[in-house]
Amino acid sequence: MAQGWKCSGLSWSADGPVLRWDGGRHSALTWGKRVAFGVAEGGVRTCVGARGNACAARAAVSGRSTGARCEECARLDRAHSVAADTLADDPRPYRVYLAWFGPGMVKVGITAQERGSARLLEQGAVCFSWLGTGPLMAARRTEELLRAALAVPDRIPYGAKRAVRSALPESVAERSAELAGLHARAVALGGWPESLACEPYRPVDHVEVFGLAALPAAAGEVSELVAGGVVGGRLRAAAGPDLHLEREGGGVVVLDTRLMTGWELVPADGAEISVPVRGFKEAQGVQDGLF
Repeated sequence: MAQGWKCSGLSWSADGPVLRWDGGRHSALTWGKRVAFGVAEGGVRTCVGARGNACAARAAVSGRSTGARCEECARLDRAHSVAADTLADDPRPYRVYLAWFGPGMVKVGITAQERGSARLLEQGAVCFSWLGTGPLMAARRTEELLRAALAVPDRIPYGAKRAVRSALPESVAERSAELAGLHARAVALGGWPESLACEPYRPVDHVEVFGLAALPAAAGEVSELVAGGVVGGRLRAAAGPDLHLEREGGGVVVLDTRLMTGWELVPADGAEISVPVRGFKEAQGVQDGLF
């Protein structure tokens, strides 16, 4: 019987995307590489725990969950996150950013300065620019200011992001135009916290990093993994947690690698996709959710 592995997610290194496995193993991903794996027969997806601790109940979780956590572990994980505003005394400097994911899809967010641009890669930001740097609560107040004054959201649904990646404007100037306009409007606002230092507009583009140039349109996305199911294809692009896989008979399917966590996975030679796949909705409203 083939040895099983537990995936702990996709991360981004200086050389590109890397799949991480429990126990410290890593699998570097390169364009054109064959990605193939199966879910163990009779397997059950179990909670991945919280904050580095295993789930005490080893609870079963839904195959459609991108968090792969039971209710209790999800509560514990969020209780210690910056997003939950429970770390007001965090002494580290934070940066406010504007990120663009496609036409009409711009968001504001914050990240610890020490993380550099890792957060933007993890979210699949096609291009971004820093807006300011300062203490956590000053960064949070600036984020709220932009949401209230300029109606800039702090979330873009992943379904909306992945549905437009094959139809992005060709030039960096076109892709960053919305960012430039929003950055100018943001710095012109009154009410910025005095402790937040404004940063000049300097767009960073990730099209080459993600492999999005000349990317074929995706036919759909994997909605969940199932016991005994297989996934296989050649890697055409990767953005955020998503892998764009080209099947043997043609056509691209997007796999959100967060769906891999919690399962026991096994090798699958020459595998095709035999897990549920859903098509993208035809009409994608600006900044609307798919689900």
